[in-house]
Amino acid sequence: MSTSICWRCLSKASTKNLLHSTAINARFPIYVPTLPFSTSPSFQYNPPPKRSTGVKVVPRKGTKALVIGKTKRQPVNFARRPAPGERKALRKRIVLSNVNALEVTGMQDINAENSYDRRVEGHVLGLPGPIVDQLRAVEAFKTTQGWGLFWRPGTVMRRETIDLGKTIAEMSEQEGPRKTIKRVLVGERGSGKSIMLLQAMTLAFLKGWTVINLPEVQDITIGHTSYRPLPSSSPPSYIQPAYLANLLRTLPTANPHLADLQLSQQPSTSEVPIPIPSNISLARLASLGASDPEIAHPIFTLLVSDLLSPGRPPVFFGLDGLAHAMQPSTGYTAPNLKPIHPHDLTILKWYLDFLSGKQKLPNGGIVMAATSQSNAPHVPSLDLALSDLEGAFQTRVGQQVPRKERNPFLQYDERVMSTLAGGNGVEVQRMLGLSKEEARGLVEYWAKSGMVRERVTEGFVGEKWALSGGGVVGELERAVVRMRV
Repeated sequence: MSTSICWRCLSKASTKNLLHSTAINARFPIYVPTLPFSTSPSFQYNPPPKRSTGVKVVPRKGTKALVIGKTKRQPVNFARRPAPGERKALRKRIVLSNVNALEVTGMQDINAENSYDRRVEGHVLGLPGPIVDQLRAVEAFKTTQGWGLFWRPGTVMRRETIDLGKTIAEMSEQEGPRKTIKRVLVGERGSGKSIMLLQAMTLAFLKGWTVINLPEVQDITIGHTSYRPLPSSSPPSYIQPAYLANLLRTLPTANPHLADLQLSQQPSTSEVPIPIPSNISLARLASLGASDPEIAHPIFTLLVSDLLSPGRPPVFFGLDGLAHAMQPSTGYTAPNLKPIHPHDLTILKWYLDFLSGKQKLPNGGIVMAATSQSNAPHVPSLDLALSDLEGAFQTRVGQQVPRKERNPFLQYDERVMSTLAGGNGVEVQRMLGLSKEEARGLVEYWAKSGMVRERVTEGFVGEKWALSGGGVVGELERAVVRMRV
């Protein structure tokens, strides 16, 4: 197709049109889009794509994905995982000796004769090896008592220890019916309540008594052991087979004389579900109950009833952490999903019946409980009951102690109040600080063990005695042994 305009005419622009177009361009410049030169290409050019961060797309199930590149190697942990119960055993491990400490030469051991001698008051006496094994079996030692600072375990003979040793010696030598002492130890933190309980068990071991101890009530009520209802019990009671089996396991080691005592009464098949030989020893009976938790409760009931039969040695019942046994509820739940009261647990009900006087000790003995200020729930019922008992006891000896008044805005547990009622014969002993003579004997023992850098003088002992709040044992140990300036 031919064009209507000649190519020669198009190529030749007239001068008039050229001047006209130049004038228009001067007034309205025309910009042609071009790429200007730049020395910063990152602002004018798209950056290269980033490398992948390693996020992998999980392929669909049943398909395969192609993995390109090297995968990150996971670090290998060569540490051994702790075995079940290993960390708990390490946390509760008791160290009773320190080979780096100095051995105290001429240190006298406690025995049945000097346990009530006034001449050893304020001195530190060592614990014999067999007694240490028995105390370890009943878990009388605590991890917070600092036994691992010295060459061998020893205890200071306080005035209260001498008085208790004299009482135990008189009860052991007494003919005929013996009395029963029911006592609750109270005091501030570090005043020596658990040590006093240990000393009482030591004195009972020296006289050949049978000792049954509940070392920590929190382990019973916290909800960490198996439990089940006791058949045909009204009101409903609950037994803890595993805990009873463990308690029976410690009795032959703590009381070697049980191997010489034979079962005095043959149980019926309704009481014990297995046949029991008539000439079985009490140590073998306890081991039999410890081997099977399902029969631990009837075996324990049979063993305790036989220990209370005529002709048996006196019995010492110990308990540490009384507040946990008096709180309104435990960590266990009943079939109706309500929390179980501590007094409905058979092991605690059995002990509290002896403490309240519902169950008697025909052969005499001591029922002793210790409170705790470092690990204890707040129980207003227990505080009020102990305040009433302490006030009544101090009034009899001629001292006046302020009593707590009942708060009308608080709800008190009548089961706790009835257990520690004034007519049950329960005594409250408040553990006070050491005297200056007792404190000096204890500090001198620490100095002989190499734990005191200063020279032991009357001024040094008086200063530390004042800093410890009047001889509080825990604070005195902290001020003299553990504190370094």
